[in-house]
Amino acid sequence: MFDESDESGGFVKNLSKLAENNDPIETSLYEKYDVKRGLRYSDGRGVLVGLTRIGDVVGYEIDSTGKKVAVPGRLIYRGYSVEDIVRDTERRHQFGYEQCVYLLLFGELPTQRQLDEFTSFLGTLRTLPPNFTEDMIMKAPSSDIMNKIARGVLASYSYDPDPENRDIANILRQCVELISRFSTLAAYGYQAKRRYYDGKSMYIHNPVPTLSTAENFLRLIRSDKSYTRLEAEVLDLALILHAEHGGGNNSSLTIHVVSSADTDTYSAVAAAVGSLKGRRHGGANIRVIEMMDDIKAHVNDWSDENEIAEYLRKIARKEAFDHTGLIYGQGHAVYTISDPRAILLRDKAAELAKEKGCEEEFNLYRIIERLAPQILYEFHGDKKRICTNVDFYSGFVYTMLNIPRELFTPLFAISRIAGWSAHRIEEIVAGGRIYRPAYKNVSEERAYVPIEDRVEHDPVCPVKKDDRGVVTGGPSD
Repeated sequence: MFDESDESGGFVKNLSKLAENNDPIETSLYEKYDVKRGLRYSDGRGVLVGLTRIGDVVGYEIDSTGKKVAVPGRLIYRGYSVEDIVRDTERRHQFGYEQCVYLLLFGELPTQRQLDEFTSFLGTLRTLPPNFTEDMIMKAPSSDIMNKIARGVLASYSYDPDPENRDIANILRQCVELISRFSTLAAYGYQAKRRYYDGKSMYIHNPVPTLSTAENFLRLIRSDKSYTRLEAEVLDLALILHAEHGGGNNSSLTIHVVSSADTDTYSAVAAAVGSLKGRRHGGANIRVIEMMDDIKAHVNDWSDENEIAEYLRKIARKEAFDHTGLIYGQGHAVYTISDPRAILLRDKAAELAKEKGCEEEFNLYRIIERLAPQILYEFHGDKKRICTNVDFYSGFVYTMLNIPRELFTPLFAISRIAGWSAHRIEEIVAGGRIYRPAYKNVSEERAYVPIEDRVEHDPVCPVKKDDRGVVTGGPSD
């Protein structure tokens, strides 16, 4: 364990200061060399680096003058509006995530027979291979479930009879197995964490092949294996909404980049899991919940809009909560006027809040959703349209479902493995070229100094911190 108080800790700390001092890059250099930081233009648009048929994220249009024009947000899976998919699922009173998996993987909406066969096939694969649970999860528990999932994915390589075969049929087989087993990996990883890190009881239930992904997950994480129909429907909706978000989000781009190197499926998916774990990507809903805990603790009257607004201003002024000035759950890299996922999840959250007796808290969320963009405009102007994003409500929904916070980001992964798989197959089929973007070297060339002539420098020097740009608190997804 790293300890700054011991000799080795102090040594590493001094070295870290040296590394930090030699790595900053002046912000002005990005402008000088016309570098698109984060693969984004100055107006927030992403740099076009690829083509995809899988998903589309629409938050603005470009007019005839090249100006970005805000439009209501739309999320498209294989040409179909996610809103239409959700509404049809609700009309039929069926779970819809498995249909989205089929659509994303194969590019077509399934017939009822095709969906039944595919769902049944997924069900048969949910159980982990023999001895996997004991050897790969229970014997090596992790305090972070995302790391456990990544390790489980990499370990799956050893249980695959043909892991290096790059035929599309074999890659599809690998992806479908991972899609089926992600919920089991997450649930068992959580149970191991409860036992070994939290000192609580551990429950290892077997998945039921006839149940949906949402039903199985709720069953696996609960001691009594029970859940209501509405609980499963709400979780199914969350899985649908997080299944895909275009090729440009960080984890899907990771899948494309790593797959372009012609690596195996397990290495590519594990890399995507690592990306999603990041607090700027999949971990955003946890920050929302932490912020809401702080707001509830400091606002006496949850119905008083003036009191709520004043506390939000304190957060924006960096005087409260985490002192970053961010109001989490507000703003998005692409969506401008609205995030369709947030609207759909909010509507379902209202129904769940009524069942759970959480209507007062839900009304607090609604007030903040209305006030936060206005307050951010007060501080930052209207340089960027700000809307409430899906992370604002997803954490609240998971909390009402009694899902522990350490499973919020894993739930994202359980859903997004569908989109990742589709993007991996697309890259194998249509990519054909390794990603190799350019970086401009801005260091000066130096004459080599023989070791006997070198002079030590004090590593403790002020480090210039980069600016954070427009503050919105939105996720990078």
